[in-house]
Amino acid sequence: MNALLEVRDLQVLYGKVEGLHRASLELGEGKIVTVIGPNGAGKTTLLGAIMGLLPSRGTVRYAGFDLSGRKTEARVSLGLCLVPERRELFGGLTVEDNLRLGAFQRIRRGDREVGADLEAVYARFPRLRDRHRQLAATLSGGERQMLAVGRALMAKPRALMLDEPSLGLAPRIVREIFHIISDLRRTGVAILLVEQNARAALQVADYAYVLETGEIVLEGPSAELAENPRVIKSYLGFSDEGAGERKL
Repeated sequence: MNALLEVRDLQVLYGKVEGLHRASLELGEGKIVTVIGPNGAGKTTLLGAIMGLLPSRGTVRYAGFDLSGRKTEARVSLGLCLVPERRELFGGLTVEDNLRLGAFQRIRRGDREVGADLEAVYARFPRLRDRHRQLAATLSGGERQMLAVGRALMAKPRALMLDEPSLGLAPRIVREIFHIISDLRRTGVAILLVEQNARAALQVADYAYVLETGEIVLEGPSAELAENPRVIKSYLGFSDEGAGERKL
C-alpha cells in the first residue's frame, strides 16, 4: 500500500496512564482503512494524536511531511481532516455557514473554487441543500453527520478521518452513512474510519486494525479479519439490539 498517512509507534500519556501504546498504521491513497475496538480502547485518542490535538510521542508522516511540531491548523492545510465523534457543529449558524467555515483557510487564501465545491457537497447531500438556511442545531442526527462530513470535504482533504460516524443513529441512517463513506472512495479521498460498528466498518474498508487497551492487537485485509475467530467472537456476534444493522 502506497502510504499517504503513516503512523509509527504512537504513544499518548494521560498523566501516568498510557492511553495509546506504540500504535502503528498506514493509510494508502484512495483507500478506506478502519480501526475497530471496544469503548475505551484508545480509538479517539489515536485520531486526536494524529491531528495534533493531543501531545504524543512517535512519528506521524502525511504526504511525505513529518507532522511533528505542526499545529492542527497546519495539518488541515496539508489536507488532513477529522470529523469528530460529537460532530462539533456551530448550532447557531446555518447549514451553509457551517459548510463555508470548513473552507475558511481556502477562502482566506482566495481560492476561487469554493463555490463549486459547495455545489458538489449539495449534490452529494441533497438534504443539506434543502436545509441550507436552517440552523445546524435543528437538524436530525443523520443530517448533522452529513453536515459534519460535508464541512470536512469543504477543506478539500486528501485524507479524511471519521470518528464513530454511526454513533447514536438509527439503523436505517447508519446504512445511509456507510453508503456515503463507501461512495467517497470514488472521489479519491483516503478515509481512516474509527468505528464501534465492526460489521459495517469491515464491509466498507480495504484494511483493518483492531485496537484494544491502547494497542494494535490484530491487522489485515478487512475480508480476512471478518473471518478471524477472535474478531467474530469479540465484535461480530449478533444481538437483538443490532439486528437492524446486520446487512448494510
